[in-house]
Amino acid sequence: MTKAVLVDVDGTLVDSNDAHARAWVDAFAEHGIEVAVDRVRRCIGMGGDKLMPEVSGLEEDTPLGRRISSRRRSIFKARYLPGVRAFGGSRELVSELKARGLTVVAASSAKKDELSALLRIAGAEALLDGATSSDDAEESKPDADIVHAALAKAKASAAEAILIGDTPYDIEAARRAGVGAIAFRTGGWSDAALEGAVAIYDGPADLLASLDTSPMAAGGGVRGRGR
Repeated sequence: MTKAVLVDVDGTLVDSNDAHARAWVDAFAEHGIEVAVDRVRRCIGMGGDKLMPEVSGLEEDTPLGRRISSRRRSIFKARYLPGVRAFGGSRELVSELKARGLTVVAASSAKKDELSALLRIAGAEALLDGATSSDDAEESKPDADIVHAALAKAKASAAEAILIGDTPYDIEAARRAGVGAIAFRTGGWSDAALEGAVAIYDGPADLLASLDTSPMAAGGGVRGRGR
């Protein structure tokens, strides 16, 4: 029986994946490194420690890597965060999960200060039982560290929890932690790329409308409504 819901934030509750990708591209460009926005976009959902070498061959834990990472954070907050909006139904979904007696914890690869701002945009900050960010994990998604940290905050076992995310990295992190995963199409990934999820929904509003037949409900089905 599900007792805890671990919720990714970027691309799941708020429409921020493109904003993150563009902030990375801008930061790299300021340091003379050209990277394709589409390539960066496909890596959003990983932590910066994995994204940077994947798209540029540069490790984050180097002087240049740290400068680019720091600049990316500044660019995102100043240039792109003001335009980020929540997906329809985000706050209502979290509120309903709480009303059903579930413990809800954010499980995000974002930095702690960014995560707080994103949760405010989603209208979910005051509703959550806790939140974990990249600061709570040695390794970012798709490694399982953030999921393990969120489980600890939720005081739940892997068998008692389910994770909601929007990327293959969320699903893989959940799998490595032994947690089932629900996927949203809001991150821009195909259903085939989200293989391994126990259910796929269009987004927060779709899951909210389907909660009684979802994997979180007793006897719920194992697939979301497909289109």
